[in-house]
Amino acid sequence: MKSADAVQRAADVIRSGGLVAFPTETVYGLGADATNVAAVARIFAAKQRPSSHPLIVHLASADQVASWACQVPAAVQRLADRFWPGPLTIILQRHPSVPDVVTGGQATVGVRVPDHPLALALLGAAGCGVAAPSANRFGRISPTCAEHVVAELGATVDFLLDGGTCAVGLESTILDLATGRPRLLRPGAVSAEAIADVLGEMPAGRTDKSPRVPGDMAAHYSPDTPLQLVEGLHIEALAGTLLQAGRSVAVLARRPVIGELPPCPWLAMPDDPRGYGHDLYARLRELDALGCDRLLIQAPPADSAWAAVRDRLRRAAGDG
Repeated sequence: MKSADAVQRAADVIRSGGLVAFPTETVYGLGADATNVAAVARIFAAKQRPSSHPLIVHLASADQVASWACQVPAAVQRLADRFWPGPLTIILQRHPSVPDVVTGGQATVGVRVPDHPLALALLGAAGCGVAAPSANRFGRISPTCAEHVVAELGATVDFLLDGGTCAVGLESTILDLATGRPRLLRPGAVSAEAIADVLGEMPAGRTDKSPRVPGDMAAHYSPDTPLQLVEGLHIEALAGTLLQAGRSVAVLARRPVIGELPPCPWLAMPDDPRGYGHDLYARLRELDALGCDRLLIQAPPADSAWAAVRDRLRRAAGDG
């Protein structure tokens, strides 16, 4: 099917209350008309997602923000001019017309304009905001290609719009502008430093009063295989110890093995945060499919450039 035909078919499914899996620059989303309560409820059922966990509304342009949020600060336009379309979600006070099912019953809503031609074409053709979490079972590894969506959700998706592999590979940065001082609630490709360059102040961290947002649970983005983060250069020694104890092990590291190779699957990851983030979920799925007893991952650096990668790995290990 040609791209234009596929987009039109996907838009028809959205308008008729169906579920469409579609690509963004971050990960694949599972989308429904955000004004259709029954359709959005199907997202939660398909993902086995708690109803209190809010969804992000994807928009075709920043001009649509006023239909979904009220008390919109001037900073939103500055951020939109700099980062939209792109991997930044902004939390705002919700418009009264936004259904509770989208916001998890909260007074806030998350909105963003995705940076993918098929996503933007779909949003334009559908003519509505599209509520879309990642297209996978709740808590699992997010999908970065169409094959991952099929493996996760199968026939629960009414239409799959295949846009190849996602360019970023990690979920969007989430910035709260609804509750006073700007607060970074989830790190992503748009860094705190880049946001500060626009706002003139560094965003603070979350507090106990911050809104619930996607991906804020301690355990998330998780493979079935128990995952352990290993600091420093101890990963080879730990792999060897586990193997000697009769445990099967797979390793994900930022460098090739040094010295004698432990007799286990070993994947070397890019040593830059953007390349690492792009590859992470696909490599986790690859190693998870081996069915080993333990997945060892070399912990990423502690500097801010690695914040998004570090966040996803901590949560994948249940240490978020």
